[in-house]
Amino acid sequence: MTNAPRASRPTRAPRTRKPRRDRGAQESLLSIALVLEAIMFFFPMLVVFGKGTLPPALAFGGGIGAMVVLALASRLTGNPAGVGFGWLLQAAILATGFIEPFMFAVAVVFLALWVFCFVKGGQLDRQNAARRAATGED
Repeated sequence: MTNAPRASRPTRAPRTRKPRRDRGAQESLLSIALVLEAIMFFFPMLVVFGKGTLPPALAFGGGIGAMVVLALASRLTGNPAGVGFGWLLQAAILATGFIEPFMFAVAVVFLALWVFCFVKGGQLDRQNAARRAATGED
């Protein structure tokens, strides 16, 4: 083994990352709520399968489909259409109570979480905007 100098490699310019978009409190909270709902859907999927309420393919397909849609919807909460889609998903989760009645209770809890995140996130965003305007930021 020789200690010959290695051929120098051309140096690359450091990668420049584009700056992250500022996310408001409402967007962040609503996104978190949707991800929690996506995770939660694993358990009703197992219950519906275990009780034989739906055929296995439909139980697992519907459950996994709902989890994917909820997870993807969490990325859309930055615009009004995405928030509207989130409201539609809350209604769809409530409708799953017709398949498994206990889901009515679960859906009401998550709907309350969604409403809280929507209202409180909006309040926080308005407070932050007023603070930034008062201090001359942005």
